[in-house]
Amino acid sequence: MGTKVLIAEDDENMLACLEFLMQHDGYQVLTARDGNETLELVRQHQPQLLILNIIMPIKSGFEVCQEVRNQSSTPEYQPKILMLTAKNRETDIAKGLALGANAYMTKPFGIAELSQQIRALLGAVA
Repeated sequence: MGTKVLIAEDDENMLACLEFLMQHDGYQVLTARDGNETLELVRQHQPQLLILNIIMPIKSGFEVCQEVRNQSSTPEYQPKILMLTAKNRETDIAKGLALGANAYMTKPFGIAELSQQIRALLGAVA
């Protein structure tokens, strides 16, 4: 199958929407509803792209991003990370990028804008 994308989102409606969009664009989609589930799926499947909501149960998207970037067991595995969140303050954006996110988008977002951002991130992989 195609490029693996992991969507970490605790809102069921948003998750279903994102999953549909990613499958429609030809990606193999994995989904997680909290930070721990996200990290477990990253370890098991090593997706090329993580789409992280910041506000999630157990571990935030910030914590997940930091842990993925600090993994020492597989330094050759460096997925692209897109923060997709309602947190739109400059400090949140700066924090996400400082922790290792490759891109940061805020909700609400346009479908075309999201698809374009994902294609840009995966350009060398897809």
